[in-house]
Amino acid sequence: MKQRILSRRTFLASASLTLRAATPSPNILFLLADDQRADTIAALGNPAIRTPHLDSLVRRGMVMRNAYCLGGNVPAVCTPSRNMILSGRCFTRYQGLASGDDPNFAVSMSAAGYETYHHGKRGNSAVKIQEKFEHNKYLNDQDARRAGDPGRVITDAALEFLKTRKTDRPFFAYLAFETPHDPRVPRAEDLASYDPKEIPLPGNFLPVHPFDNGEQTVRDELLAPWPRTPDEIRRQLREYYAVITGLDRQIGRLLDALNSRPEYANTVVIFSADQGLAVGSHGLMGKQSLYDHSMKSPLLFAGPGIPRGESNALVYLMDIYPTVLDLIGSSKPAGLDGESFLPALRKKSPAHRQDLFLAYREVQRALRDDRYKLIIYPKINHRQLFDLRHDPDERTDLSGKPEHRERIRTMTAGIRDWQKKLADPHPLESANPAPQQFVPPTGEALREVRKRWNMAN
Repeated sequence: MKQRILSRRTFLASASLTLRAATPSPNILFLLADDQRADTIAALGNPAIRTPHLDSLVRRGMVMRNAYCLGGNVPAVCTPSRNMILSGRCFTRYQGLASGDDPNFAVSMSAAGYETYHHGKRGNSAVKIQEKFEHNKYLNDQDARRAGDPGRVITDAALEFLKTRKTDRPFFAYLAFETPHDPRVPRAEDLASYDPKEIPLPGNFLPVHPFDNGEQTVRDELLAPWPRTPDEIRRQLREYYAVITGLDRQIGRLLDALNSRPEYANTVVIFSADQGLAVGSHGLMGKQSLYDHSMKSPLLFAGPGIPRGESNALVYLMDIYPTVLDLIGSSKPAGLDGESFLPALRKKSPAHRQDLFLAYREVQRALRDDRYKLIIYPKINHRQLFDLRHDPDERTDLSGKPEHRERIRTMTAGIRDWQKKLADPHPLESANPAPQQFVPPTGEALREVRKRWNMAN
């Protein structure tokens, strides 16, 4: 009897291995935008923008509604973000750029039998990991942004790769677009299709941020004068949306190429961005804050084995790497901070992480759970508490309400726990706090600030 049971188990194990071997690994096309907010896709509720091809991915795939960049240790947040995406590890784990010698997305996919392809910008990226791709291509991001056809260079090269490659192995293509990061130069017809008077302001628009968040005069904040005016923000949103529409066109070309070639029918498409951007929200312009408009990214999966729908699970962008490994049946390497959210992606679990820790340099720390977000500004001993369920635009600070004292205490302890886990050494308060008030620089002071960032006066 025992021998019969063992034989049955052996048969089932053998059958399972045979089934997995008979199921070809899917191609993975990972499209990463630069500075694209989570709320800039029409099918996700933005009536002012035109993104027909991203809309098609939304309709046939899974939307992760709460995908976050963990933050950054430098003003160019795209650098730590892209390093975390490709390394699966928090930026606190390394100095500068993530090592290409540790486990990383490129090496893991190559070990799984994939032909790996990267094309993107060289600066503010994960160059040590990108060197590990079998095909590693770079573009001049500033020239590409000014060329008036967003995403075209990377798309043209990717189409040639798909057309000419041998198909004896699945591919992993990581296309790290240069746009909609500024300078924003859309096609003329795309810009003309947007009337700035018809573009609504962000619901949390402010002329000036109400206090000094520790990064008020960084380069990005100098892209619009203080106070921010409705006309100026609408003008910038017009360019921003027009560039995203241009990128969407290139994504359409890629999707058409996949659909027209039977050998690429088994392809999972992922779309995301390294982080978001303020563009007038909270009186800010850049991504140097822990508000949702700056740390939240779009995240879409579409293709074979991916159900349709949405998930509110809390995920990091650095979770994408182990999730893809899980999706293709490959083991997660040791030492990653990223965790697979495949059960949430496949609708087998409504949740992933209990909460998310967010950090920006030494000047901002936050914790986001399934309902609330607490932001702490250690240099000025200031904090904010938002109820994201009822206040998704983060407009009403609840931190002064007596009924939230215990919640703030518990969430602060949660931040400290995350700091220990991720080896984040920065304190959450200052013995000699700086003034909270922010006074925008003017005259000679403004000229000096712009000179510091090599910007014309």
